[in-house]
Amino acid sequence: MCGICGVITFDGTPVDSDVLHRMTATLAHRGPDGEGFYLSPPGPVRVGLGHRRLKIIDLSDAATQPMTNEDETLWLVFNGEIYNFRELRERLASSGHRFRSQTDTEVILHLYEEVGAACVEQLDGMFAFALWDARRRCVFLARDRMGKKPLFYSRRGDRFAFASEAKALLRHPEIPADVSTAALPLYFLHGYVPAPRTFYSDIAQLPPAHAMLIEADGRTRCWPYWDPPAPEAGSENGRRHAERDADVRAELRRLLTEAVRKRLMSDVPLGAFLSGGIDSTIVVGLMSRLLKAPVKTFSIGFAGDPSFDETAYARLAAQAFKTDHTEFVVEPEAVSVIDRLIAAHDGPFADSSAIPMYLLAQLTRRHVTVALGGDGGDELFAGYERFAAGLLADRIPASLSRLAWRLLERFPAPRGRSHWIPRAQRFFRFAAKTAAERLAGWAGVFGEDLARLLSPDLVETIPWEELPYPQLLMQRAGARPPLSRQLYLNLKTYLPEDLLVKADRCTMAWSLELRSPFLDREFVEYAMRLPDHMKIRRGQTKYILRQAFADLLPGPLATRKKMGFGVPLASWFRGPLRDYLWDHLASPAAAYRAYADGSYVRTLLEEHLAGTRDHAHRLWAVLTFERWLQLSVRRQAGAPLATHP
Repeated sequence: MCGICGVITFDGTPVDSDVLHRMTATLAHRGPDGEGFYLSPPGPVRVGLGHRRLKIIDLSDAATQPMTNEDETLWLVFNGEIYNFRELRERLASSGHRFRSQTDTEVILHLYEEVGAACVEQLDGMFAFALWDARRRCVFLARDRMGKKPLFYSRRGDRFAFASEAKALLRHPEIPADVSTAALPLYFLHGYVPAPRTFYSDIAQLPPAHAMLIEADGRTRCWPYWDPPAPEAGSENGRRHAERDADVRAELRRLLTEAVRKRLMSDVPLGAFLSGGIDSTIVVGLMSRLLKAPVKTFSIGFAGDPSFDETAYARLAAQAFKTDHTEFVVEPEAVSVIDRLIAAHDGPFADSSAIPMYLLAQLTRRHVTVALGGDGGDELFAGYERFAAGLLADRIPASLSRLAWRLLERFPAPRGRSHWIPRAQRFFRFAAKTAAERLAGWAGVFGEDLARLLSPDLVETIPWEELPYPQLLMQRAGARPPLSRQLYLNLKTYLPEDLLVKADRCTMAWSLELRSPFLDREFVEYAMRLPDHMKIRRGQTKYILRQAFADLLPGPLATRKKMGFGVPLASWFRGPLRDYLWDHLASPAAAYRAYADGSYVRTLLEEHLAGTRDHAHRLWAVLTFERWLQLSVRRQAGAPLATHP
């Protein structure tokens, strides 16, 4: 796992090595074990590549990047892991390719020699890389299918620059840190800014499962190379459930076991996140059977609010598998990491579960360099309540849903995470919408109140046609069954733009590599082809997954509902963090007022503090936006923003 960056000039101007070194140094947290550089010789196109290394596989100097082929016509900087690199290496070696290291990086070089840009279609793993082809005088960029590894870029005049994080691009003197006002409505609507947009006007991001070719004359071509498959035709009406279920259980077992096995390759200490949920428990259970030594597991809980604390379930799983278990308890003061979260994400981030993820990564990195996690299980097998809610909403007449919402919206929201009133309010507020609008509303932030939040001047400039991007993606889902359409949309939006961004930034801030067996390519493709009734059956979510791994799930874990990896923000904001929240959002001098209606935010603030409504999620989104604006002023004044102390 590493950090990469580079600069390309199309007018023959040499790449400024000082700038390249500054860009690379900004990524030191992604690769604390070394750095490397390459500057191309004189020519009509000049390239500079920078790399920060986190040693995982082949700890020798032979694995140093930028890496080249035998005749030095190809140069590569690579971030990630290729899990099928040994099979690819064997095939390439039989064709005459010579290898000088034991790394997956070198496999990409030789595979490109064989098939060119089509090499990306054969890679199984998480990755972002840039390859300079000196013969063709072009640069080839690519990002993994699910979007686990990031890649940002900026084009200004005769310069093209790229990096693993936006902060590295901002170290280039020609790339300004101007706020993209077109991105702000997307952030406040969805809680994130979807690719290719970012919070910065002059910086874009390569979408997941995309590749880009930058030609010698500066022209660029970007294309998708993969899309999640649809359920097989007729799979809903195939053999009897019992017979079909048995086959699927066996195949899920085989595929996930192999996915975990592939992710155990490491020349450094390795462990696992253990939340107490089904997915991480399955991963740890498989690890415990594949490894000889006890698995090192790590979990996090919350002081003073048991409704957000899963450590008891994590402890139960740890005992069942006899792991070497470590726990960490989060206090309300943990919100003080907000500035470091903003630095890690290069912008505001509306998902407050980044707090425990960031602290869990810090705890885990003290013991291991690689951790496996359960990301992807809910997305593939409909683990979120909103998937079942979407199916239910389809069965309720729209007129009845609208009537229920008009009645429910009059009730004040009781305190308590699982009270039926706020859950019913959230359900019926969006139940009469389209499937895409429902998912965006249930998983988003401001929804239909977006125009009330934003300032009138900003509302006038909103590219309204871009905001419903989930609806546009839903059209690409084709004629999939209802649940499969929801899962497809979630796999293209919430997973890569929220969950995997959080996972990457929070773990790499502490130089920790996180691997996700559920997001293995073969496993994802198989799971996406399964019919809807195998994922939700008789009201039970993740039905076939629970059945396939029943022996790995200790009794209470087998049937428990998903709790979610959240934090008790509502009570924190009314208690120990009340003054902090008020000082930032009620101040007439608050920076966010240049973009949002301060009186509306104050109404949200007063309703939340009075306990009549729960606006914690919305207030957190505005609070991190406010802090980002303040920190941006500091950064422009020359004060560095650290991702961790």
